[in-house]
Amino acid sequence: KSWTMASATGYVNKVGEEVPSTVTDAVLVQSESLEDRPEHPPVRGVDWDNGQPTLDAMMAAFMTTGFQATEVGRAIEEINRMRAWRLSDEPIKESGVGATPDDMKDPEVRKNTKAKIFLSFTSNMISSGVRETIKYLVKNKKVDVLVTTAGGIEEDIMKCITPHYLGDFSKWKGPELRKRGLNRIGNLLVPNQNYCNFEDFMSPILNSMMDEQEQDGTIWTPSTMIARLGKEINNEDSVYYWAWKNNIPVYCPAITDGSVGDMIYFFSYKRPGFILDIARDIRGINDEAVRAHATGMIILGGGLVKHHTCNANLMRNGASFSVFINTGQAFDGSDSGAAPDEAISWGKIKIDARPVKVSCDATLVFPLIVSQTFAKEKEAEDERGGSAAVEEDGAEKAAASN
Repeated sequence: KSWTMASATGYVNKVGEEVPSTVTDAVLVQSESLEDRPEHPPVRGVDWDNGQPTLDAMMAAFMTTGFQATEVGRAIEEINRMRAWRLSDEPIKESGVGATPDDMKDPEVRKNTKAKIFLSFTSNMISSGVRETIKYLVKNKKVDVLVTTAGGIEEDIMKCITPHYLGDFSKWKGPELRKRGLNRIGNLLVPNQNYCNFEDFMSPILNSMMDEQEQDGTIWTPSTMIARLGKEINNEDSVYYWAWKNNIPVYCPAITDGSVGDMIYFFSYKRPGFILDIARDIRGINDEAVRAHATGMIILGGGLVKHHTCNANLMRNGASFSVFINTGQAFDGSDSGAAPDEAISWGKIKIDARPVKVSCDATLVFPLIVSQTFAKEKEAEDERGGSAAVEEDGAEKAAASN
Protein backbone atom coordinates (compact mmCIF):
# COMPACT_ATOMS: atom_id res chain seq x y z
CA LYS A 1 0.00 0.00 0.00
CA SER A 2 1.22 3.50 -0.72
CA TRP A 3 0.65 6.30 1.68
CA THR A 4 1.68 9.93 1.93
CA MET A 5 3.25 12.21 4.54
CA ALA A 6 2.58 15.95 4.55
CA SER A 7 5.54 18.22 5.21
CA ALA A 8 5.42 21.54 6.98
CA THR A 9 5.42 23.18 3.57
CA GLY A 10 2.40 21.25 2.46
CA TYR A 11 4.39 19.15 -0.01
CA VAL A 12 3.17 15.58 -0.10
CA ASN A 13 5.92 12.94 -0.40
CA LYS A 14 5.25 9.30 -1.17
CA VAL A 15 7.24 6.91 1.02
CA GLY A 16 9.64 4.91 -1.14
CA GLU A 17 9.58 7.43 -3.95
CA GLU A 18 12.91 7.57 -5.84
CA VAL A 19 15.16 10.62 -5.63
CA PRO A 20 14.56 12.75 -8.74
CA SER A 21 17.17 12.14 -11.43
CA THR A 22 17.87 15.87 -11.65
CA VAL A 23 19.14 15.72 -8.05
CA THR A 24 21.34 12.66 -8.51
CA ASP A 25 22.71 14.06 -11.76
CA ALA A 26 23.64 17.29 -9.98
CA VAL A 27 25.17 15.73 -6.86
CA LEU A 28 26.68 12.54 -8.21
CA VAL A 29 28.51 13.84 -11.27
CA GLN A 30 30.75 11.15 -12.73
CA SER A 31 34.39 11.78 -11.79
CA GLU A 32 37.23 11.86 -14.26
CA SER A 33 40.04 9.67 -12.97
CA LEU A 34 43.18 11.50 -11.83
CA GLU A 35 45.12 8.33 -11.08
CA ASP A 36 48.58 8.11 -12.64
CA ARG A 37 48.40 11.68 -13.93
CA PRO A 38 51.78 13.39 -13.32
CA GLU A 39 50.16 16.83 -13.28
CA HIS A 40 47.84 15.69 -10.46
CA PRO A 41 49.93 14.01 -7.73
CA PRO A 42 48.15 13.08 -4.48
CA VAL A 43 48.10 15.80 -1.83
CA ARG A 44 50.62 14.90 0.85
CA GLY A 45 52.58 16.99 3.33
CA VAL A 46 55.71 16.64 5.45
CA ASP A 47 56.41 13.17 6.88
CA TRP A 48 57.00 13.59 10.63
CA ASP A 49 56.88 9.85 11.45
CA ASN A 50 60.49 8.99 10.58
CA GLY A 51 62.41 11.39 12.77
CA GLN A 52 63.13 15.07 12.32
CA PRO A 53 62.80 15.81 8.58
CA THR A 54 65.68 17.62 6.91
CA LEU A 55 65.21 21.00 5.25
CA ASP A 56 65.45 19.31 1.85
CA ALA A 57 62.75 16.80 2.79
CA MET A 58 60.43 19.53 4.06
CA MET A 59 60.92 21.63 0.95
CA ALA A 60 60.31 18.63 -1.31
CA ALA A 61 57.00 18.07 0.49
CA PHE A 62 55.92 21.64 -0.23
CA MET A 63 55.22 20.69 -3.83
CA THR A 64 52.36 18.38 -2.84
CA THR A 65 51.17 20.26 0.25
CA GLY A 66 48.84 22.58 -1.64
CA PHE A 67 48.05 26.30 -1.57
CA GLN A 68 51.07 28.64 -1.39
CA ALA A 69 53.42 25.82 -0.31
CA THR A 70 52.85 24.27 -3.73
CA GLU A 71 53.49 27.62 -5.41
CA VAL A 72 56.82 27.79 -3.54
CA GLY A 73 57.61 24.33 -4.91
CA ARG A 74 56.73 25.50 -8.41
CA ALA A 75 58.89 28.61 -7.96
CA ILE A 76 61.82 26.35 -7.06
CA GLU A 77 61.20 24.33 -10.23
CA GLU A 78 60.99 27.48 -12.36
CA ILE A 79 64.24 28.93 -10.97
CA ASN A 80 66.02 25.62 -11.49
CA ARG A 81 64.74 25.62 -15.07
CA MET A 82 66.13 29.12 -15.70
CA ARG A 83 69.45 28.09 -14.15
CA ALA A 84 69.64 24.91 -16.22
CA TRP A 85 68.80 26.51 -19.58
CA ARG A 86 71.56 26.52 -22.19
CA LEU A 87 71.55 27.83 -25.72
CA SER A 88 72.21 24.25 -26.83
CA ASP A 89 68.61 23.52 -25.77
CA GLU A 90 67.44 25.56 -28.76
CA PRO A 91 67.73 24.54 -32.43
CA ILE A 92 70.09 26.39 -34.75
CA LYS A 93 68.24 28.52 -37.28
CA GLU A 94 70.15 28.47 -40.55
CA SER A 95 68.42 31.30 -42.42
CA GLY A 96 65.73 33.95 -42.35
CA VAL A 97 64.80 36.40 -39.58
CA GLY A 98 66.62 35.52 -36.38
CA ALA A 99 69.12 33.26 -38.11
CA THR A 100 71.83 31.98 -35.76
CA PRO A 101 75.13 33.91 -36.17
CA ASP A 102 78.10 31.77 -37.12
CA ASP A 103 79.90 32.46 -33.84
CA MET A 104 76.92 31.05 -31.92
CA LYS A 105 76.83 27.74 -33.81
CA ASP A 106 79.85 26.28 -32.03
CA PRO A 107 78.53 23.46 -29.75
CA GLU A 108 80.94 24.41 -26.97
CA VAL A 109 79.75 28.03 -27.03
CA ARG A 110 76.12 26.95 -27.07
CA LYS A 111 76.37 24.61 -24.10
CA ASN A 112 78.08 27.34 -22.04
CA THR A 113 75.65 30.16 -22.91
CA LYS A 114 73.19 30.58 -20.04
CA ALA A 115 70.00 32.54 -19.46
CA LYS A 116 70.54 36.04 -18.06
CA ILE A 117 68.90 36.31 -14.65
CA PHE A 118 67.39 39.58 -13.42
CA LEU A 119 66.94 39.83 -9.64
CA SER A 120 64.68 42.70 -8.61
CA PHE A 121 63.67 43.67 -5.09
CA THR A 122 62.03 46.48 -3.18
CA SER A 123 63.95 48.38 -0.50
CA ASN A 124 62.39 46.50 2.42
CA MET A 125 64.27 43.39 1.31
CA ILE A 126 67.51 45.23 2.09
CA SER A 127 66.02 46.65 5.30
CA SER A 128 65.41 43.07 6.40
CA GLY A 129 67.71 40.07 6.68
CA VAL A 130 66.92 39.07 3.09
CA ARG A 131 69.85 41.40 2.33
CA GLU A 132 72.24 38.61 3.30
CA THR A 133 70.57 36.21 0.86
CA ILE A 134 70.80 38.77 -1.93
CA LYS A 135 74.46 39.42 -1.06
CA TYR A 136 75.16 35.68 -1.29
CA LEU A 137 73.71 35.57 -4.80
CA VAL A 138 75.68 38.62 -5.96
CA LYS A 139 78.92 37.59 -4.27
CA ASN A 140 78.79 34.17 -5.94
CA LYS A 141 77.74 35.55 -9.36
CA LYS A 142 74.45 33.66 -9.33
CA VAL A 143 72.52 36.55 -10.90
CA ASP A 144 73.40 38.92 -13.73
CA VAL A 145 71.39 42.13 -13.29
CA LEU A 146 69.93 43.85 -10.20
CA VAL A 147 66.99 46.26 -10.08
CA THR A 148 65.98 48.07 -6.89
CA THR A 149 64.79 51.34 -5.41
CA ALA A 150 66.66 54.16 -3.66
CA GLY A 151 66.14 52.63 -0.21
CA GLY A 152 67.51 49.36 -1.54
CA ILE A 153 70.79 51.18 -2.27
CA GLU A 154 71.23 53.47 0.71
CA GLU A 155 70.18 51.00 3.40
CA ASP A 156 72.78 48.49 2.24
CA ILE A 157 75.46 51.16 2.62
CA MET A 158 74.01 52.34 5.93
CA LYS A 159 74.08 48.83 7.37
CA CYS A 160 77.82 48.65 6.66
CA ILE A 161 78.24 51.60 9.04
CA THR A 162 75.51 51.07 11.67
CA PRO A 163 72.93 48.27 11.90
CA HIS A 164 69.16 48.40 11.75
CA TYR A 165 67.44 47.03 14.85
CA LEU A 166 64.44 44.81 15.56
CA GLY A 167 61.41 46.59 16.97
CA ASP A 168 57.68 45.82 16.88
CA PHE A 169 54.78 46.43 14.51
CA SER A 170 52.63 48.18 17.12
CA LYS A 171 54.27 48.39 20.57
CA TRP A 172 55.65 51.89 20.05
CA LYS A 173 53.45 54.51 18.41
CA GLY A 174 54.58 56.90 15.69
CA PRO A 175 54.58 60.09 17.80
CA GLU A 176 56.74 58.43 20.47
CA LEU A 177 59.22 57.06 17.95
CA ARG A 178 59.40 60.45 16.22
CA LYS A 179 60.36 62.13 19.50
CA ARG A 180 63.01 59.44 20.08
CA GLY A 181 64.52 59.92 16.60
CA LEU A 182 63.67 56.37 15.54
CA ASN A 183 62.18 55.52 12.14
CA ARG A 184 60.02 52.38 11.86
CA ILE A 185 60.02 50.00 8.89
CA GLY A 186 57.40 47.39 9.83
CA ASN A 187 58.90 45.82 12.94
CA LEU A 188 62.39 47.21 12.32
CA LEU A 189 63.84 50.43 13.72
CA VAL A 190 66.35 52.75 12.04
CA PRO A 191 67.84 55.55 14.18
CA ASN A 192 68.11 58.98 12.56
CA GLN A 193 71.82 58.83 13.35
CA ASN A 194 72.19 56.13 10.70
CA TYR A 195 71.16 58.69 8.08
CA CYS A 196 73.62 61.21 9.49
CA ASN A 197 76.35 58.61 9.16
CA PHE A 198 75.22 57.97 5.58
CA GLU A 199 75.47 61.68 4.83
CA ASP A 200 79.03 61.70 6.18
CA PHE A 201 79.82 58.85 3.80
CA MET A 202 78.08 60.40 0.79
CA SER A 203 79.25 64.02 0.96
CA PRO A 204 82.92 63.50 -0.02
CA ILE A 205 81.90 61.01 -2.73
CA LEU A 206 79.47 63.51 -4.29
CA ASN A 207 82.26 66.11 -4.26
CA SER A 208 84.63 63.69 -5.99
CA MET A 209 82.00 62.76 -8.57
CA MET A 210 81.31 66.43 -9.23
CA ASP A 211 85.05 67.05 -9.65
CA GLU A 212 85.21 64.26 -12.26
CA GLN A 213 82.16 65.67 -14.04
CA GLU A 214 83.69 69.14 -14.24
CA GLN A 215 87.30 68.18 -14.91
CA ASP A 216 86.98 65.00 -16.98
CA GLY A 217 83.54 65.36 -18.51
CA THR A 218 82.27 62.25 -16.71
CA ILE A 219 78.52 61.80 -17.04
CA TRP A 220 77.19 59.77 -14.16
CA THR A 221 74.19 57.47 -14.33
CA PRO A 222 72.39 55.84 -11.38
CA SER A 223 74.10 52.53 -12.20
CA THR A 224 77.61 54.00 -12.35
CA MET A 225 76.93 55.96 -9.18
CA ILE A 226 75.86 52.76 -7.40
CA ALA A 227 79.03 51.02 -8.62
CA ARG A 228 81.05 53.92 -7.18
CA LEU A 229 79.28 53.60 -3.82
CA GLY A 230 80.01 49.87 -3.78
CA LYS A 231 83.66 50.53 -4.49
CA GLU A 232 83.93 53.26 -1.86
CA ILE A 233 82.18 51.34 0.93
CA ASN A 234 84.78 48.57 0.47
CA ASN A 235 82.90 46.24 2.81
CA GLU A 236 82.25 42.57 2.11
CA ASP A 237 78.90 42.77 3.92
CA SER A 238 77.62 45.05 1.15
CA VAL A 239 75.52 43.83 -1.77
CA TYR A 240 76.87 46.65 -3.92
CA TYR A 241 80.49 46.06 -3.01
CA TRP A 242 80.11 42.62 -4.60
CA ALA A 243 78.10 44.00 -7.50
CA TRP A 244 80.95 46.43 -8.23
CA LYS A 245 83.61 43.75 -7.73
CA ASN A 246 81.80 41.23 -9.97
CA ASN A 247 80.75 43.80 -12.57
CA ILE A 248 77.03 43.16 -12.04
CA PRO A 249 75.00 46.22 -13.12
CA VAL A 250 72.47 47.68 -10.68
CA TYR A 251 69.59 49.73 -12.10
CA CYS A 252 67.67 52.16 -9.93
CA PRO A 253 65.61 54.60 -12.03
CA ALA A 254 64.15 56.27 -8.91
CA ILE A 255 67.44 56.72 -7.09
CA THR A 256 66.46 60.23 -5.99
CA ASP A 257 63.38 58.90 -4.14
CA GLY A 258 65.09 58.51 -0.77
CA SER A 259 68.07 59.62 1.26
CA VAL A 260 70.32 59.67 -1.83
CA GLY A 261 67.92 62.20 -3.33
CA ASP A 262 68.04 64.22 -0.11
CA MET A 263 71.85 64.28 -0.28
CA ILE A 264 71.76 65.38 -3.92
CA TYR A 265 69.22 68.08 -3.05
CA PHE A 266 71.38 69.51 -0.27
CA PHE A 267 74.49 69.17 -2.43
CA SER A 268 72.84 71.18 -5.23
CA TYR A 269 72.93 74.27 -3.01
CA LYS A 270 76.66 73.89 -2.47
CA ARG A 271 77.66 72.89 -6.00
CA PRO A 272 74.85 73.26 -8.54
CA GLY A 273 74.88 71.33 -11.80
CA PHE A 274 75.45 67.73 -10.77
CA ILE A 275 74.04 65.38 -13.47
CA LEU A 276 72.61 61.86 -13.20
CA ASP A 277 71.68 60.60 -16.67
CA ILE A 278 68.76 58.15 -16.47
CA ALA A 279 68.51 57.97 -20.29
CA ARG A 280 71.78 56.01 -20.49
CA ASP A 281 70.48 53.57 -17.89
CA ILE A 282 67.23 52.85 -19.72
CA ARG A 283 69.37 52.00 -22.74
CA GLY A 284 71.53 49.86 -20.47
CA ILE A 285 68.82 47.73 -18.86
CA ASN A 286 66.88 47.29 -22.10
CA ASP A 287 70.04 46.18 -23.92
CA GLU A 288 70.72 43.67 -21.12
CA ALA A 289 67.43 41.99 -22.04
CA VAL A 290 67.56 42.44 -25.81
CA ARG A 291 71.08 41.04 -26.21
CA ALA A 292 70.46 37.98 -24.03
CA HIS A 293 69.70 34.62 -25.61
CA ALA A 294 67.17 33.89 -22.84
CA THR A 295 66.18 35.74 -19.69
CA GLY A 296 64.78 34.88 -16.28
CA MET A 297 63.13 37.27 -13.83
CA ILE A 298 63.00 36.84 -10.05
CA ILE A 299 61.04 39.75 -8.61
CA LEU A 300 60.59 40.29 -4.86
CA GLY A 301 57.82 42.82 -4.29
CA GLY A 302 56.05 45.06 -6.76
CA GLY A 303 55.87 48.66 -7.87
CA LEU A 304 58.73 50.20 -9.79
CA VAL A 305 61.16 47.26 -9.62
CA LYS A 306 58.58 44.83 -10.99
CA HIS A 307 57.50 47.02 -13.88
CA HIS A 308 61.01 48.23 -14.77
CA THR A 309 62.27 44.66 -15.05
CA CYS A 310 59.24 43.38 -16.94
CA ASN A 311 59.29 46.35 -19.31
CA ALA A 312 62.94 45.71 -20.20
CA ASN A 313 61.98 42.14 -21.07
CA LEU A 314 59.13 43.42 -23.23
CA MET A 315 61.87 44.67 -25.58
CA ARG A 316 62.78 41.04 -26.36
CA ASN A 317 59.16 39.86 -26.58
CA GLY A 318 59.19 38.49 -23.05
CA ALA A 319 61.22 36.63 -20.47
CA SER A 320 61.47 32.87 -20.79
CA PHE A 321 61.31 32.23 -17.03
CA SER A 322 59.63 34.26 -14.28
CA VAL A 323 58.99 34.07 -10.55
CA PHE A 324 57.06 36.79 -8.70
CA ILE A 325 56.96 36.85 -4.89
CA ASN A 326 54.64 39.47 -3.43
CA THR A 327 51.47 40.05 -1.43
CA GLY A 328 49.77 42.30 -4.00
CA GLN A 329 46.29 41.54 -5.28
CA ALA A 330 44.93 42.01 -8.77
CA PHE A 331 41.47 43.37 -8.00
CA ASP A 332 42.54 47.05 -8.06
CA GLY A 333 44.34 46.85 -11.41
CA SER A 334 47.78 47.61 -9.93
CA ASP A 335 50.86 46.28 -11.64
CA SER A 336 52.19 45.28 -8.22
CA GLY A 337 49.40 42.76 -7.73
CA ALA A 338 49.03 41.68 -11.34
CA ALA A 339 49.41 37.98 -12.02
CA PRO A 340 52.03 36.77 -14.53
CA ASP A 341 49.25 36.12 -17.04
CA GLU A 342 48.71 39.87 -17.30
CA ALA A 343 52.40 40.35 -18.10
CA ILE A 344 52.03 37.77 -20.88
CA SER A 345 49.29 39.91 -22.44
CA TRP A 346 51.78 42.80 -22.66
CA GLY A 347 54.60 40.66 -24.10
CA LYS A 348 56.68 40.94 -20.92
CA ILE A 349 56.68 37.16 -20.43
CA LYS A 350 56.76 34.73 -23.36
CA ILE A 351 53.47 33.12 -24.40
CA ASP A 352 54.80 29.59 -23.87
CA ALA A 353 56.46 30.35 -20.52
CA ARG A 354 55.43 28.76 -17.21
CA PRO A 355 55.65 31.71 -14.80
CA VAL A 356 54.90 31.38 -11.08
CA LYS A 357 53.55 33.84 -8.55
CA VAL A 358 53.98 33.11 -4.83
CA SER A 359 51.57 35.18 -2.73
CA CYS A 360 53.65 35.50 0.41
CA ASP A 361 56.00 37.74 2.37
CA ALA A 362 59.35 37.22 0.66
CA THR A 363 61.21 37.22 3.99
CA LEU A 364 59.51 33.89 4.73
CA VAL A 365 60.11 32.08 1.48
CA PHE A 366 62.96 33.57 -0.54
CA PRO A 367 65.77 32.18 1.65
CA LEU A 368 64.06 28.77 1.51
CA ILE A 369 63.79 28.98 -2.28
CA VAL A 370 67.48 29.90 -2.57
CA SER A 371 68.37 26.90 -0.38
CA GLN A 372 66.84 24.60 -3.01
CA THR A 373 68.16 26.39 -6.09
CA PHE A 374 71.28 28.54 -6.21
CA ALA A 375 72.71 27.16 -2.96
CA LYS A 376 72.43 23.62 -4.31
CA GLU A 377 74.78 24.57 -7.12
CA LYS A 378 77.26 26.00 -4.61
CA GLU A 379 76.91 22.87 -2.48
CA ALA A 380 77.70 20.69 -5.51
CA GLU A 381 80.68 22.90 -6.40
CA ASP A 382 82.01 22.59 -2.85
CA GLU A 383 81.60 18.81 -2.97
CA ARG A 384 83.43 18.63 -6.31
CA GLY A 385 86.19 20.80 -4.89
CA GLY A 386 86.48 18.53 -1.86
CA SER A 387 86.63 15.42 -4.03
CA ALA A 388 89.26 17.02 -6.24
CA ALA A 389 91.31 17.94 -3.17
CA VAL A 390 91.13 14.35 -1.86
CA GLU A 391 92.16 12.96 -5.26
CA GLU A 392 95.05 15.43 -5.50
CA ASP A 393 96.19 14.60 -1.98
CA GLY A 394 96.01 10.87 -2.80
CA ALA A 395 98.03 11.38 -5.97
CA GLU A 396 100.69 13.34 -4.06
CA LYS A 397 100.98 10.57 -1.48
CA ALA A 398 101.22 7.90 -4.17
CA ALA A 399 103.94 9.89 -5.95
CA ALA A 400 105.83 10.30 -2.67
CA SER A 401 105.66 6.57 -1.94
CA ASN A 402 107.06 5.80 -5.38
